[in-house]
Amino acid sequence: MIPLLEMNEVPEGLLEIEDAAQLQKVMPHPTLLFLEGQKKQPLFVTVLLHGNEDTGLLAIQKLLRKYAEHRLPRSLIVFFGNIYAAKEGLRRLEGQPDYNRVWPGGEETGSEEGELIAKVVEKVTAQKLFASIDIHNNTGKNPHYGCINRLDHDFLYLSSLFGRTVVFFETPTGVQSLAMAEYCPAITIECGKPHLQRGTDHAAEFVDSLLHLSEFPDHVVQNEKELDVCHTVAKVTIPEAYSFSYTDADADIRLLASLEESNFSMLEEGALFAYVKEGGKARFEVYDDADRECFDEYFRIRNGEIRLKKPLMPSMITLDEHVIRQDCFCYLMERIDLKK
Repeated sequence: MIPLLEMNEVPEGLLEIEDAAQLQKVMPHPTLLFLEGQKKQPLFVTVLLHGNEDTGLLAIQKLLRKYAEHRLPRSLIVFFGNIYAAKEGLRRLEGQPDYNRVWPGGEETGSEEGELIAKVVEKVTAQKLFASIDIHNNTGKNPHYGCINRLDHDFLYLSSLFGRTVVFFETPTGVQSLAMAEYCPAITIECGKPHLQRGTDHAAEFVDSLLHLSEFPDHVVQNEKELDVCHTVAKVTIPEAYSFSYTDADADIRLLASLEESNFSMLEEGALFAYVKEGGKARFEVYDDADRECFDEYFRIRNGEIRLKKPLMPSMITLDEHVIRQDCFCYLMERIDLKK
């Protein structure tokens, strides 16, 4: 059983550590930090569900330094997640499930990590939450954007406070925002690459704005004026049976490094995604929200090239081949109109 630590005050050393690898000296195990504020209904924030994504930790440090001599405007609960992977600078350790795939409602809850997260949810939902924020980074070149699982008013307003770019998704399941959406407005914020000051500042400002917000206003978010909303239609992975590379011409699938520049840009039909080894049978695996394999709906292979079959927008393309193997190559998205 993975221990869950609980703290009611900022532990000594938390604000002094310089990177996530040092966090285990302060918190040897996953930790819930409960801090009382002026408004009692708490904001719930999760950081380091992926151990190599440190912006959440840095943002919380910045925020707690700001209020070191003052009471928080609102009660705050912070869950510090995969402390063990953070020590090694990895998304997750080998043999570990992804800490953002084991939340209630997913298919990977039957593990020690799943039991840990179930306990976290039980404890933080013992009182009514104001909102939930899960802070992440990308490994590829992406804008800062918010991810929501419902198109309800409060969720859209929450997104608008972070920025114009919003992704609506229903899969994968087992993620924090999808689980917490059952209890309160919930969002995942993607803050660019790790270690960058701009991401830290943006995340800290967003959390601070929620600490100050008294209630969600009766305000209708207008899609074309306030938000650019995209809907994830498919997840693209590379089967374990096939090798892949950006540089090795002998790999079963050779990816195009230039595609990283296309994140959140609409690509035309016929856009080149990869080359396949001559005479081989390698291809992507593509699954939609219904968990239906749909490669042939979105891609075609011709003359050793994998090309897009219809205009779509990719996201989360990264040059980090280890992350691609652990998670996915990219997501495919379409724009949606909130007024429909």
